[in-house]
Amino acid sequence: MDTSAKRILWRRLWAETVVAAISGSLCLITALWPDWIEAVSGWDPDQHNGAVEWAIVAMLLLLTIVMLAMADRSRRRLRLVDGV
Repeated sequence: MDTSAKRILWRRLWAETVVAAISGSLCLITALWPDWIEAVSGWDPDQHNGAVEWAIVAMLLLLTIVMLAMADRSRRRLRLVDGV
């Protein structure tokens, strides 16, 4: 595999890792402080019910898991390319 393909795999790995880290952090923040969305944006779609916040936590958790799985797949592909 040429170096441009390896560079693309590295970029993909880092992008997936960064998105996983950001979504994981937002998931944790939302789980610990559900009203941060309302404090930052002023948007309160559920009238302090908390249902929207927990839906956001679930979606962020799912995104984090998917991105970590994709990053692991990219890491494995890089190891195969490098012959390690």
